[in-house]
Amino acid sequence: MSAVLEPGGAMPAGQIPAEIALRDQPGHLIRRAHQIAVSAFHDSLGRQVTPVQYAVMRILQDKPGIDQVTLAREAALDTSTAADIAARLDAKGWIERELLARGQRSLQLTTRGREVLDSLVPSTARFQCQLLSRLDAIEQAEFMRLLRKFVGDPVVPERARAPDRSLIRPPLRR
Repeated sequence: MSAVLEPGGAMPAGQIPAEIALRDQPGHLIRRAHQIAVSAFHDSLGRQVTPVQYAVMRILQDKPGIDQVTLAREAALDTSTAADIAARLDAKGWIERELLARGQRSLQLTTRGREVLDSLVPSTARFQCQLLSRLDAIEQAEFMRLLRKFVGDPVVPERARAPDRSLIRPPLRR
């Protein structure tokens, strides 16, 4: 006999529900959360830069001169996506890519890229407040703790790249 989800969407121990309501499916809720986050990002920071471009620029701010492979790992991107984003930011004049002797590219923000980032960073506080506004302070801290747990340890970037199948447990068998 199949189980149903417990109130709040908790999975009963050792049982696989026959049907899960859409509002109780984590994948659906994560997709919706992503839509909300991107919308709030653009409402607060504008459309000059995408959320992923912003993340890449923040990484380059903190670690100037890193190569594209390291950037991909730090941003939890595959290397081809990181290379594409770097090329777009280079075309905008926001980063410089220098070919290294070992065939990799060193990346760093240009003066214009630093100016763009400096103009965006203050709006991130408004973005964070807007994004988490439905939660009280305790819920915000717990939500962030659970998100960090869900995506993996950021100190071990190779675990944080998407998709990481090791973070998803196989379904329970009856």
